[in-house]
Amino acid sequence: MYKVHFENRFIMISPEPDRLQKYSLFHKFYATKELYKLIATFQADTSLESVNVYGTNITHIWKIFRIYFTEVGAAGGLVRHTSGKYLFIEKKGKLDLPKGHLEPGEEPETCAVREVSEECGITGHRIMKQLEPSYHTYSWEGISYLKKTSWFLMDYDGIMVTEPQVEEGITKVEWLSPEELSIIKSAAWLSLMDLINASVFKS
Repeated sequence: MYKVHFENRFIMISPEPDRLQKYSLFHKFYATKELYKLIATFQADTSLESVNVYGTNITHIWKIFRIYFTEVGAAGGLVRHTSGKYLFIEKKGKLDLPKGHLEPGEEPETCAVREVSEECGITGHRIMKQLEPSYHTYSWEGISYLKKTSWFLMDYDGIMVTEPQVEEGITKVEWLSPEELSIIKSAAWLSLMDLINASVFKS
């Protein structure tokens, strides 16, 4: 399955109807034109919280879905300190993880390590494993973008820096325990909570 976030709304693409959660709308894929019409409607109508697009050939649907957008790449890190706490930032009033766009020719691993350093002011963090990527969309100057963010779990045993990098648009840097994370859902993006639930509470 593929889950694409539109801020705190999403479109789920699955091979069969997803009955595990409620959706505003179910759509069986049968034509590219109708899928693109659905995407445009979902972008414009914020009262639709979620849509489940389904069809047997999910690889084909995902390919068609992506063509609708201009694709960009990014990478970021979920940093775990030896104390058991995780590194988070506050950006645009929301809890988030350090991440940024890939530079030309840059590998996601390199980008993720660099972005953590630039946004949080730490060094010496090491990638432990790759996590599931996340997808979200945004519009800029009339163009709809689909951003794939490659995520990496990182290990860190240095000083727990809390000084925000204002020039990077960071308003807060904090280290939170898993127990604290379970009560901050209202302060985080839905895509971030998906990552936390899959990587922290299931690890």
